[in-house]
Amino acid sequence: MIPIQHIHPMLVHFPIVFFLTLAAFDIIAVWRGANVTGRSAVGTISTSLALLAGLSALAAWFFGDMALSYAEAAGFQSGVAEVHEGLGTLTAAAFILWALVRSFAWWRNWQASRGAEGGVAVVELLGVGLVVATAYFGGELVFGLGVNVAHALAG
Repeated sequence: MIPIQHIHPMLVHFPIVFFLTLAAFDIIAVWRGANVTGRSAVGTISTSLALLAGLSALAAWFFGDMALSYAEAAGFQSGVAEVHEGLGTLTAAAFILWALVRSFAWWRNWQASRGAEGGVAVVELLGVGLVVATAYFGGELVFGLGVNVAHALAG
């Protein structure tokens, strides 16, 4: 059985990949003049990626909270963990909100104007920045401080 504290590091890669793919897909689509909103083929792919990013971010956040509780119960304390937890919560909430907005736009078949399409890409670039910051502090926890892995390496 997989230890509960190891599920978060496995799941966290899904929202990262889904959101980075979403941002790249939408930027290229907008640049090529395609509509990323509404029920077009491009809009459906884009909305699906946003939904996958939001749902997987929720799962990663849930198991991340468990992993932090496990580490703290074992005596781990760090300001890096607090920053990562705050950024992780913000990232998960932002991705879930973005998934809901994109799903509503798809459901209503909203065809955004060219300027609004650019706004979608800008919002997603901000999301990429949020992912990078959150991932950086998560990497510091694992690779810098050895949280939830140091004892496994020693044994």
